[in-house]
Amino acid sequence: MEVSNQRLLFVSSEAYDALDPNGNITLKWDIISWTPDGYVAQVTMFNFQQYRHIQAPGWSLGWTWAKKEVIWSMVGAQTTEQGDCSKYKGNIPHCCKKDPTVVDLLPGTPFNQQIANCCKGGVINSWVQDPNNYASAFQVSVGAAGTTNKTVRVPKNFTLRAPGPGYTCGPAKVGKPTKFVTADQRRVTQAMIRIHWHVKLNYKDYWRVKVTITNFNYRMNYTQWNMVVQHPNFDNLTQIFSFNYKPLTPYDAINDTAMLWGVKFYNDLLMQAGPLGNVQSELLFRKDKSTFTFEKGWAFPRRIYFNGDNCVMPPPDAYPYLPSPGSRLETSLLTLLVALFSYLAFFAFV
Repeated sequence: MEVSNQRLLFVSSEAYDALDPNGNITLKWDIISWTPDGYVAQVTMFNFQQYRHIQAPGWSLGWTWAKKEVIWSMVGAQTTEQGDCSKYKGNIPHCCKKDPTVVDLLPGTPFNQQIANCCKGGVINSWVQDPNNYASAFQVSVGAAGTTNKTVRVPKNFTLRAPGPGYTCGPAKVGKPTKFVTADQRRVTQAMIRIHWHVKLNYKDYWRVKVTITNFNYRMNYTQWNMVVQHPNFDNLTQIFSFNYKPLTPYDAINDTAMLWGVKFYNDLLMQAGPLGNVQSELLFRKDKSTFTFEKGWAFPRRIYFNGDNCVMPPPDAYPYLPSPGSRLETSLLTLLVALFSYLAFFAFV
């Protein structure tokens, strides 16, 4: 199943406008990857009105789920209410409401909570007056949902609220998949790379991470791929298996950035999606007791780039909170917890 192969589209308009008869606001809902219990979608709103801006306090978007879907996490936006998530234990969804309402994040939002075209406080300019700033976007991870094109269900009863005359949304319909253009404007793709960072083992003086890079593109492989990772413990990297490694130190006193790439003739080719469409490595770090902790997501990267493209990072509340070990018994229990739960996936449009 190819990533980014479904789009839901609706056009919203208040009434016929003699000065702008074709003006509308179009929403695209692109499924860009599948998860064990649902999917990740990129939602993009385009203001195709010629002279009407969406002004402060900005847009709010609502819909009704077709079944019992929940929102696990969001990047670039948030729901106004969490709803009743009492049936979930441990990992709590971002929103459990049958009819969520989503608003844009504000300017100044931390970079790891942003995607392109987000975080403008819901303000969108008209496409004629500002063709570089007429869109707003966010990413949503949907659970308790279909996991294929045949089983996923279209949300319904979309509503759009914004300053102005008012908008009425038409029904959602399946459209052609969106083509994502790379930053250099030289290539168009419809798939993603997923980078899986798994805190695997915890020793007394060391800790071990397993990194898996998965290609979801059925039509393309990647030769001479590379990945850049920022993490404060790279200064204490002891050993790396099956990847090449070079520290990147633009500031000589700080060694927190590493460039990783495949071993020639072994895994320097990342195959297209399928059983062979991934490469893996393990990294062994020595603990610096003055800084090492499993609390507040410290064990996970601050930033990841794949082939120079900036990966979408999970929101802060998605990072596991784990206690620091204090004894041999606690360490063995923590190892089990880490092996089961401490992993995160990072995504890059490439």
